[in-house]
Amino acid sequence: MTDNTTPLAANPAPIPADPQLAAFRRSIDNIDAALIHMLAERFRITQAVGAYKAKTDLPPSDPGREERQIARLRMKAEEAQLDPEFSEKFLRFIIDEVIRHHHQARGD
Repeated sequence: MTDNTTPLAANPAPIPADPQLAAFRRSIDNIDAALIHMLAERFRITQAVGAYKAKTDLPPSDPGREERQIARLRMKAEEAQLDPEFSEKFLRFIIDEVIRHHHQARGD
């Protein structure tokens, strides 16, 4: 390898020779792990919502809530100096997956 790291297969978090780069990468790895855990928790809750909606015969999606959430999170993204277009694409991807799960819960 030309970047002075160990192969990914041998070490899930390769340590570069540059200590500053290694510190940045450790932070990124920690954030990525936190994102995965947060998404897992979010999907546990939305799966419970999907089961509830199926049991109470509510529709799998709520377009009004979805649009309000997107608008709210676009504002949050701007406040956090994150590209609101990116945040919307990310949220829409998650919402689409949640709706797919809700359809599955209904047996659609």
